Parts: sequence; structure tokens; C-alpha cells
Amino acid sequence: MKRNDISNGNRISRREFFRTAGAGAAAAAGSIAAAGCGRISERTGDSGFGKGAMTFRTNPGTGDKVSLLGFGCMRFPETEAAEDGNIIDQEAVNRLIDRAIEGGVNYFDTSPVYCQGYSEKATGIALSRYPRESYFLATKLSNFSNWSKENSILMYRKSMENLQTDYIDYYLLHNIGNGGKEHFMARYVDNGILDFLIQEREAGRIRNLGFSFHGTRESFDFVLGMHEKVRWDFVQIQMNYADWRHAGERNVDAEYLYGELVKRGIPAVIMEPLLGGRLSKVPEHIAGRLKEREPGKSVASWAFRFAGTYPDVLTVLSGMVYMEHLEENLQTYSPLAPLTDEELDFLEETAVLMMQYPTIPCNDCKYCMPCPYGIDIPAILVHYNKCVNEGSISEDTGSAGYRKARRAYLVSYDRAVEKVRQADHCIGCGTCVPHCPQGIMIPDELHRIADYVEKLRLSF
Repeated sequence: MKRNDISNGNRISRREFFRTAGAGAAAAAGSIAAAGCGRISERTGDSGFGKGAMTFRTNPGTGDKVSLLGFGCMRFPETEAAEDGNIIDQEAVNRLIDRAIEGGVNYFDTSPVYCQGYSEKATGIALSRYPRESYFLATKLSNFSNWSKENSILMYRKSMENLQTDYIDYYLLHNIGNGGKEHFMARYVDNGILDFLIQEREAGRIRNLGFSFHGTRESFDFVLGMHEKVRWDFVQIQMNYADWRHAGERNVDAEYLYGELVKRGIPAVIMEPLLGGRLSKVPEHIAGRLKEREPGKSVASWAFRFAGTYPDVLTVLSGMVYMEHLEENLQTYSPLAPLTDEELDFLEETAVLMMQYPTIPCNDCKYCMPCPYGIDIPAILVHYNKCVNEGSISEDTGSAGYRKARRAYLVSYDRAVEKVRQADHCIGCGTCVPHCPQGIMIPDELHRIADYVEKLRLSF
């Protein structure tokens, strides 16, 4: 199969696809069966292109052979907006997905709200060129603002239209947990939509039904407690070595979330393995610590190996906007080298060290956007975290490095965020707060950053 057969938009026949790629994955050798009945099993297999042996996990409920690396479609390459407002660079998306499939990736996760509402359509265009049975589609019921049954069903059906499919492999109730039991009941139970989705699963239009979680332990326990009635087929959780035991007040330790899923035999899909990119941009002394152990590996590879090491993880999602990130992740999982107990202890020590640095838990998901007052909230928070990691934050005007840190912050801030969209324009309306999956009190953080910037500007 020539690469330009795909990039030119020509559909690939089922026979041709499985001859060159899918057959190699389906007949993967070297399987490692996990202990116990109904557990996820693991195997590796040549993708068929000589690029390495992707690690696959088997869903014990369906037998799906899922690539351990999943493609998260929350962020895509962008270009100038089209007339309809679409900012996605479709040709770049096609190239990324072509290379991912070439490397063995077969799980693609999107949502109606990703990429300002255009992710599903772009994902559908890219994947529709391949046989439908050669990949797994995951999308979500993102009924955040209007959870009437009519609107929810309309969103569900629109997803199928955008994705150019008549069934969804993995369908999720999106971002449950924030708002507590009452909010969950209103969005999914009282309106009858959960019963509707269960019926859709029985009809085969949904192959696996689950939910993605951010929130309190109480909320998680409540929804997971519905398992005997609903039969959750999978659950998507935030898991990385920083959140494993140090998720803080806004979230639940991943060690607990994962453990509860294992008890019930529910496969885990992992989101935020890099904590919104923060585990690839750690402070210099933390990066040095990781690089010293593995000089030939990136800082990010440690986080991906951590997430993939746990045997009841079905797939690990990564938003790969750049080809070099995709290539690196393919290398990490082709095949996976699980972390040893000693390496897990090393990462726990690393997480404890990272707790000393007060970064804001923003994952740059952009759920808080658009701001009604035009503030670029993600850019402000991401810039602040970047400066924390680079050591460009200083409160002590008498310190030796204050002048240098002051200049570095102000110059980079003006470059990263237009002045009319900076933190000092926040009026504290709070519109953004309910949409943040991390539970960040965004106006408080923006006011704190605005005060800090004002102090920097007035200090000389």
C-alpha cells in the first residue's frame, strides 16, 4: 500500500488493509496472559510495516484487541478558519492518523465538544478511508448545557453522522463527577437517557458503554455502584504518576480509581497520562533526574510507560498534534517495557518532589472557552505553569535572580497572550468554573496572576 493511496483520500479495501496491516495485528504473537478469569490479556504484534511491535490488550468482555496506545482527538493541527469556522487542518490530521494506523494504533477517542465542535467530523473523514471493522471509535455524550432527552439523543445521533458510522464501539457519559450525585441523575437518569443508551447497546449500535470521570470519590463510588444494574463495560479515568497518590483536593487518587475498577473486572481507559502536558515539561532538576536514569529516553516516555504498566489498562490516550510526538509514543509502546517495582518507587519519589512546585492543574482542555469577555484562560494558565517549571517565578524582590525572572515572565507573557486577553480583564463572572473538569477556581487563579503581573510591572 502506498502512502499516497491514503493521503489522496481513496478508500482502502478491507482485503488490502488486512493484508498490509490488520492481519499482522490480529495474528500478533508473543501473548502474555494476565492471571485470573476475565482479566485483560496482552500481546504484541508487528504492525506489518516493519516499524515495531505494538502492544495490544484484549477487552475481556468483547474480545476486542485494542492497541495500548490510543489516539486522543481532543487537539488536532490547526489552520486558518474556513467559512464555517472549522480551524482543523484536515490534511495534517489525515497524515497523523495514517501514521498511527500504520504503527498499529486502532483506538480513536473524540467528543462532540472537542476542537470547538469539529473533532468528530475530522476524525470521521480521516477514518472513513479505512474499513470500519479495522478500528475502534470512542465518543461521548457531552450534554453539559442541555441534558434534555431530546437534545441528548440528537447529540448521540449527530455523532454517528459526523463519524460516518452506524455504531459506536466505546460510548461514554462525558465528565461525570463534577456536580455530584444530583447532577449525574439529572443529566443521565431522570431524563431517561441512560435507559435509552442501554437499549442502544442491546441493539448493537453501542458496543461498549462507560463513562469518563473527574470529581469526588463520593461521585465515583455512586456511579460505579450502579454497575450491577447498568454493567459498565469500561471506565475512563485520569491516571499518571503524579496523580497516582497525589491528586489533591480537586480529584481522586488514581490508585483508588484503578483499584476499584480492578475489583469489578472493569477495563480502564487512561486519559491525561501527561497531566495535560505538564509531565513532559517538568522543572529542570526533575527532568535531569529522569534523564539521568534513561539518557536516551524523553521525560514524557516515563509517564507513558507508567500508565501502560498496569495490566487492567485497556488503552492509554494521547493527544498527538505533532508527528514527532506520535513517533515517540509508537516507540514507547512497540512493545511496552513495563516499569519495574524499583522504577515505580523512583517515580513516586519524583511525584513527591514535584508537589513542591505550585503549578495550576490546567490540562489545556479548553472546556472553559470561550470566555464571554475574550480572556484567553488556557494560554494564561499554561504560561504561568511554564514559568514555574522554568524557574521564572519569584516573589522575593531582594533575591539575586528576581530581576531576571521578572523580565522573563513579563516578556514571555506578552508574547503568549494578547494584552486585551490577559488576566487583568477578568471580572470574576464565574462562567468558566462549572466547565472545568479539574475543578479549578479559575477567576481566583486569574486574579492571583493579574496581581502578580501588576507587582512585576510596578517593581521597577
